[in-house]
Amino acid sequence: MLSLLFLMMVLPLSVGGSDPTLPFMEYLDQNHLVCVKWGFDNPQGNITFKLLINTTGWVGFGFSPNGGMAGADIVMGGLGSSGIYFKDYYATGDSMPLEDEQQSYTLLSANETDGQTIMTFQRTIQSCDDKDFSITTQAIKLIYAYGTTDQINYHASRRGTKEVNLLNYMPRATITGLNYLSARVNNISVPEKHTYYHCKVMKLSTLKTKHHITMVEPHIEHPDIVHHMLLYGCPSFVTQEYDTQCYKGDISDACFEVVASWAVGGGVYVLPETVGIPVGGETNERLYRLEIHYNNPNGDKGRTDSSGLKLYYTGKLRQEDVGTLTAGILHFDQMEYKIPPKVDQFHTYGVCNTSIFSQTLGHSPDLHVFGVLLHTHLAGRKIRVGHFRNGKLIGFLGLVENYNFEFQEVIPLGSVATIKQGDELVVECTYSTTTRTTATKMGLGTTDEMCLAFLLYYPAIKISSCISHPNSYHPLLQTMSSQIFEGTATPSRDDIAEYERLLKKVPQIQVVSSSENNHTFYENGIIREMGNSPTVACQTNPNNNNNNNSGSSRLGTSSIFIPAGIILLFLLVGIL
Repeated sequence: MLSLLFLMMVLPLSVGGSDPTLPFMEYLDQNHLVCVKWGFDNPQGNITFKLLINTTGWVGFGFSPNGGMAGADIVMGGLGSSGIYFKDYYATGDSMPLEDEQQSYTLLSANETDGQTIMTFQRTIQSCDDKDFSITTQAIKLIYAYGTTDQINYHASRRGTKEVNLLNYMPRATITGLNYLSARVNNISVPEKHTYYHCKVMKLSTLKTKHHITMVEPHIEHPDIVHHMLLYGCPSFVTQEYDTQCYKGDISDACFEVVASWAVGGGVYVLPETVGIPVGGETNERLYRLEIHYNNPNGDKGRTDSSGLKLYYTGKLRQEDVGTLTAGILHFDQMEYKIPPKVDQFHTYGVCNTSIFSQTLGHSPDLHVFGVLLHTHLAGRKIRVGHFRNGKLIGFLGLVENYNFEFQEVIPLGSVATIKQGDELVVECTYSTTTRTTATKMGLGTTDEMCLAFLLYYPAIKISSCISHPNSYHPLLQTMSSQIFEGTATPSRDDIAEYERLLKKVPQIQVVSSSENNHTFYENGIIREMGNSPTVACQTNPNNNNNNNSGSSRLGTSSIFIPAGIILLFLLVGIL
């Protein structure tokens, strides 16, 4: 029986025909009740949105720093008994948003058709209003909410969020097949403790020839306790299946080549149409390990779970094999790398020098990165992945300025970034521990911390991870660590700043791991200076006419960001 979700993905309903001025489209919810289309003239100009929601009540749409209400830039409107209403708001918390004194959005049209409310509106990409959210070339969290009447009040469950790169949008492929592989646990018992990792090692594929996975769909039985899932490929020496707690010293702990992933806040992930995750063929006998992190802070008893992943595949091979490179900080060494308590901002760094790849492979091709999943735990506030060439920062492969533990998903880069052999990656995480009274260690627990970036790229190579750790035997670092964490006196801000500086300055021990669990070590890794995050100058809205209820706009897309061939492809296949 076809799932309702899959049918909706293949046959989107009631979103209208193709519009060359609004060539991009995303459903913001899994049930395809909320759709947004958009287009823009250039990265410094105006951007137009068309919001389609299956309701005849009020509708809301906005931009959020972390997926929640606080700090969000919102428009709300609809068609009531007195006519069209539409205003620009901003939110200060989980309460009714406040009307913005500077109305930065221009309503172009609004109507109700076949039970849908359709609103088209426009704003400048970079507004000068400090209550408006800055739209950049990085992914942004879009939020929506709606009601069943025109009285704007609490939305209850009629709300959601999705992370989308508006200016560097990467189209997703049309899914036409129904075949899938299932990687799921079966009615396992979840312990009462806060953090539990369960691992199931299994044979995933019986496919005799090579196929490509094109879409990953999570099956989450208990969203309140399933935090994230990782599917790893195992090296050839792992030959026994099992189903038990992770990280007890079993041989399958060597399974660390990420094949697919899901984290809280994410949904179905469709790969770009030219790439796929290889499965079957020569790897037909390969074992895979499904790792599920259960977060049970209330210590609930008697919980069982059967969550997992559906991996949709096709026998029509695509142009490139996809791989996932794990970069960041080695988090199993829990003794030396600690985050002090009572600190508003504390930075950690992991480095990856790709020149080491040739020591493992003999030669490494250019890697083309198209997506990233960024991961920390509860203390995480910001993550950046700096890309360096010849010692100079050339861009960011991932950038989340307002990290939210409850919203983690694969972020499309919008355009493909190329990592050449010898390039360096630096994963920077910023933490806040103002509410903690003891040190936070790097580890697996929800109240421990991590600093990781999972980079999706092609063509796949036999490297699974490139992570690092500061040399904990460095005498200055040992001395400072003892002063910070073992002394009786409360460390000063200067002491903590010096400790952070040393963690960044001492040589990094890099560990590059292959898919066969072979490791190459490099003891002189360098943390480069990350610099500031990119910003764009603000603009006033020249078309703001105090929310005129009608109008028109001539919008296209900038060839700087979106190749013409992609737009033509959109029009030909009729995705919109």
